[in-house]
Amino acid sequence: MADQPKPLMPHATATWLVDNTGLSFEQIAEFCGLHILEVQAMADDLTGSKYTGRDPVHSGELTQEEIEKGQADNDYRLKMQRAPVAVSRTKGPRYTPVSKRQDKPDGIAWILRNHPEISDAQIGKLIGTTRNTITAIRERSHWNIQNIQPKDPVTLGLCSQRELDAVVAKAAKKAGIEDEAAPVETTGGSDREKLIEELRAERQANEKAAAEAVQEAEAAAWLEAKRAAEDAGETAEPDQA
Repeated sequence: MADQPKPLMPHATATWLVDNTGLSFEQIAEFCGLHILEVQAMADDLTGSKYTGRDPVHSGELTQEEIEKGQADNDYRLKMQRAPVAVSRTKGPRYTPVSKRQDKPDGIAWILRNHPEISDAQIGKLIGTTRNTITAIRERSHWNIQNIQPKDPVTLGLCSQRELDAVVAKAAKKAGIEDEAAPVETTGGSDREKLIEELRAERQANEKAAAEAVQEAEAAAWLEAKRAAEDAGETAEPDQA
């Protein structure tokens, strides 16, 4: 009996049982998971809050026969007939703690910049935001756009790396992007490798430009020397005559 589930609304259920049955306070308290003094206070109208009674028979948590057994025997412990259905949220954007909500625009901006293939619906579900906010950030019409800085949503704690990778992979597959052609840029390692590649390409470009500059300087010097020699030869011919 210790592990028996409790009514969905224990105080409201206790109020109804006090008003509509002859069950003892102890029986009601045990069934509803309350202290016996709470039930006593309800019966004496001493509670600060007045609860609207909730009929456990109508909800299927108790049967009339079970109540009658309890009324006939004060030592009888009521048995839950049907446990209440747990309330779960399955639709709508994910819940984000208040302390993290100010980071959402930064996470959205990062995704828009690094993974444009991800749809607004996917971003909304991943970050827990609205299409209007996403559109405002994309079009730079957001009221706080001047202070928004793209930051990895994983680092910000808005989602997990696994969730982000799954969304990126799904969006890439839908867009027909091959993994090899479009590597996922979600880790610090990939950012570092990209930076190294950029630096290597820049160094090679600088070396090539320097070599070309040397060649051009040598060619200009040779051409200048040739012209000087030709000028000197033309000047010497009249003297010989």
